[in-house]
Amino acid sequence: MYSFMGGGLFCAGVGNILLIISTATDYWMQYRQSNNYMHQGLWRYCMPGKCMTHTDSIAYWDATRAFMILSLLACFLGIVIGVMAFIRSSSFSGFDKTFTAGILFFISCFFVLLAMAVYTGVTVNYYGKRYGNWRFSWSYIMGWVAVVLTFFSGIFYMCAYRMHECPRNSNSR
Repeated sequence: MYSFMGGGLFCAGVGNILLIISTATDYWMQYRQSNNYMHQGLWRYCMPGKCMTHTDSIAYWDATRAFMILSLLACFLGIVIGVMAFIRSSSFSGFDKTFTAGILFFISCFFVLLAMAVYTGVTVNYYGKRYGNWRFSWSYIMGWVAVVLTFFSGIFYMCAYRMHECPRNSNSR
Protein backbone atom coordinates (compact mmCIF):
# COMPACT_ATOMS: atom_id res chain seq x y z
CA MET A 1 0.00 0.00 0.00
CA TYR A 2 2.77 2.45 0.89
CA SER A 3 4.66 1.73 -2.32
CA PHE A 4 1.56 2.72 -4.32
CA MET A 5 1.14 5.88 -2.27
CA GLY A 6 4.84 6.69 -2.65
CA GLY A 7 4.62 6.23 -6.40
CA GLY A 8 1.49 8.34 -6.49
CA LEU A 9 3.12 11.12 -4.48
CA PHE A 10 6.18 11.05 -6.72
CA CYS A 11 4.09 11.28 -9.90
CA ALA A 12 1.89 13.98 -8.39
CA GLY A 13 4.86 16.02 -7.19
CA VAL A 14 6.57 15.92 -10.58
CA GLY A 15 3.23 16.52 -12.30
CA ASN A 16 2.51 19.54 -10.12
CA ILE A 17 5.95 21.00 -10.87
CA LEU A 18 5.32 20.48 -14.60
CA LEU A 19 1.90 22.11 -14.29
CA ILE A 20 3.44 25.17 -12.63
CA ILE A 21 6.19 25.45 -15.25
CA SER A 22 3.81 24.85 -18.14
CA THR A 23 1.29 27.40 -16.91
CA ALA A 24 3.85 30.08 -16.13
CA THR A 25 6.17 29.91 -19.14
CA ASP A 26 5.84 31.49 -22.58
CA TYR A 27 6.66 28.57 -24.85
CA TRP A 28 3.32 26.99 -25.69
CA MET A 29 3.76 27.84 -29.35
CA GLN A 30 6.59 29.08 -31.55
CA TYR A 31 6.21 30.62 -34.97
CA ARG A 32 8.22 32.47 -37.53
CA GLN A 33 7.19 35.85 -38.87
CA SER A 34 9.33 38.17 -41.00
CA ASN A 35 12.37 35.92 -40.49
CA ASN A 36 12.08 36.29 -36.70
CA TYR A 37 11.19 33.50 -34.31
CA MET A 38 8.46 34.43 -31.85
CA HIS A 39 6.78 32.48 -29.10
CA GLN A 40 3.75 32.77 -26.90
CA GLY A 41 2.34 31.31 -23.74
CA LEU A 42 -0.88 31.68 -21.83
CA TRP A 43 0.06 35.06 -20.37
CA ARG A 44 2.53 36.71 -22.78
CA TYR A 45 3.80 36.67 -26.32
CA CYS A 46 7.39 37.44 -27.15
CA MET A 47 9.15 38.92 -30.14
CA PRO A 48 12.92 39.20 -30.43
CA GLY A 49 14.03 41.43 -27.60
CA LYS A 50 10.72 42.05 -25.81
CA CYS A 51 7.71 40.29 -24.36
CA MET A 52 4.22 41.73 -23.98
CA THR A 53 1.22 40.55 -22.01
CA HIS A 54 -1.89 39.39 -23.80
CA THR A 55 -4.26 42.33 -23.52
CA ASP A 56 -7.13 40.72 -25.38
CA SER A 57 -9.50 38.55 -23.43
CA ILE A 58 -9.76 35.69 -25.87
CA ALA A 59 -12.05 32.92 -24.67
CA TYR A 60 -9.77 29.96 -25.39
CA TRP A 61 -6.84 31.58 -23.55
CA ASP A 62 -9.08 32.36 -20.60
CA ALA A 63 -10.48 28.82 -20.58
CA THR A 64 -7.02 27.28 -20.85
CA ARG A 65 -5.69 29.48 -18.04
CA ALA A 66 -8.66 28.69 -15.80
CA PHE A 67 -8.43 24.92 -16.36
CA MET A 68 -4.67 24.93 -15.76
CA ILE A 69 -5.07 26.86 -12.49
CA LEU A 70 -7.88 24.55 -11.33
CA SER A 71 -5.70 21.57 -12.19
CA LEU A 72 -2.84 23.03 -10.16
CA LEU A 73 -5.09 23.57 -7.16
CA ALA A 74 -6.61 20.08 -7.34
CA CYS A 75 -3.18 18.47 -7.68
CA PHE A 76 -1.73 20.48 -4.81
CA LEU A 77 -4.67 19.63 -2.56
CA GLY A 78 -4.33 15.98 -3.58
CA ILE A 79 -0.65 16.06 -2.60
CA VAL A 80 -1.47 17.56 0.81
CA ILE A 81 -4.16 14.95 1.51
CA GLY A 82 -1.95 12.22 0.02
CA VAL A 83 0.86 13.11 2.42
CA MET A 84 -1.62 13.07 5.30
CA ALA A 85 -2.71 9.57 4.22
CA PHE A 86 0.90 8.46 3.86
CA ILE A 87 1.82 9.53 7.41
CA ARG A 88 -1.56 8.36 8.72
CA SER A 89 -2.59 11.72 10.08
CA SER A 90 -5.58 11.41 12.40
CA SER A 91 -7.08 14.80 11.55
CA PHE A 92 -10.13 14.66 9.30
CA SER A 93 -10.74 11.04 10.23
CA GLY A 94 -14.30 11.16 8.86
CA PHE A 95 -13.18 10.37 5.31
CA ASP A 96 -10.67 8.11 3.61
CA LYS A 97 -7.69 10.27 2.68
CA THR A 98 -6.27 7.74 0.21
CA PHE A 99 -9.49 7.66 -1.81
CA THR A 100 -9.87 11.45 -1.64
CA ALA A 101 -6.30 12.04 -2.86
CA GLY A 102 -6.90 9.65 -5.77
CA ILE A 103 -10.09 11.44 -6.76
CA LEU A 104 -8.34 14.82 -6.57
CA PHE A 105 -5.57 13.56 -8.85
CA PHE A 106 -8.17 12.36 -11.36
CA ILE A 107 -9.90 15.76 -11.15
CA SER A 108 -6.55 17.46 -11.76
CA CYS A 109 -5.97 15.18 -14.75
CA PHE A 110 -9.41 16.04 -16.11
CA PHE A 111 -8.83 19.80 -15.80
CA VAL A 112 -5.42 19.73 -17.45
CA LEU A 113 -6.81 17.48 -20.18
CA LEU A 114 -9.58 20.03 -20.81
CA ALA A 115 -7.03 22.86 -20.92
CA MET A 116 -4.82 21.02 -23.38
CA ALA A 117 -7.78 20.01 -25.57
CA VAL A 118 -9.15 23.56 -25.75
CA TYR A 119 -5.75 25.03 -26.56
CA THR A 120 -4.92 22.33 -29.10
CA GLY A 121 -8.25 22.52 -30.89
CA VAL A 122 -8.32 26.27 -31.28
CA THR A 123 -4.62 26.60 -32.09
CA VAL A 124 -4.67 23.91 -34.77
CA ASN A 125 -7.86 25.28 -36.34
CA TYR A 126 -6.64 28.89 -36.30
CA TYR A 127 -2.90 28.70 -36.94
CA GLY A 128 -2.98 25.52 -38.96
CA LYS A 129 -5.25 27.10 -41.57
CA ARG A 130 -3.61 30.52 -41.67
CA TYR A 131 0.10 29.98 -41.08
CA GLY A 132 2.40 27.25 -42.19
CA ASN A 133 5.46 27.89 -40.07
CA TRP A 134 4.41 27.29 -36.45
CA ARG A 135 4.74 24.50 -33.91
CA PHE A 136 3.87 23.59 -30.35
CA SER A 137 6.76 24.06 -27.97
CA TRP A 138 8.11 22.68 -24.70
CA SER A 139 5.66 24.37 -22.27
CA TYR A 140 2.81 22.77 -24.18
CA ILE A 141 4.54 19.38 -24.12
CA MET A 142 5.03 19.66 -20.35
CA GLY A 143 1.27 20.12 -20.04
CA TRP A 144 0.66 16.81 -21.82
CA VAL A 145 3.24 15.05 -19.65
CA ALA A 146 1.42 16.45 -16.59
CA VAL A 147 -1.80 14.83 -17.89
CA VAL A 148 -0.11 11.43 -17.83
CA LEU A 149 1.53 11.94 -14.43
CA THR A 150 -1.64 13.14 -12.69
CA PHE A 151 -3.53 10.22 -14.21
CA PHE A 152 -1.01 7.72 -12.88
CA SER A 153 -1.06 9.46 -9.49
CA GLY A 154 -4.79 8.79 -9.36
CA ILE A 155 -4.26 5.16 -10.43
CA PHE A 156 -1.59 4.62 -7.76
CA TYR A 157 -3.77 6.07 -5.02
CA MET A 158 -6.81 4.06 -6.09
CA CYS A 159 -4.66 0.91 -6.02
CA ALA A 160 -3.50 1.83 -2.52
CA TYR A 161 -7.11 2.41 -1.49
CA ARG A 162 -8.16 -0.99 -2.87
CA MET A 163 -5.30 -2.72 -1.02
CA HIS A 164 -6.27 -0.98 2.22
CA GLU A 165 -10.01 -1.50 1.74
CA CYS A 166 -9.82 -5.19 0.73
CA PRO A 167 -6.87 -6.75 2.56
CA ARG A 168 -6.05 -10.31 1.63
CA ASN A 169 -7.01 -12.98 4.08
CA SER A 170 -3.75 -14.54 5.29
CA ASN A 171 -5.50 -17.70 6.56
CA SER A 172 -7.07 -18.66 3.23
CA ARG A 173 -4.70 -21.59 2.57
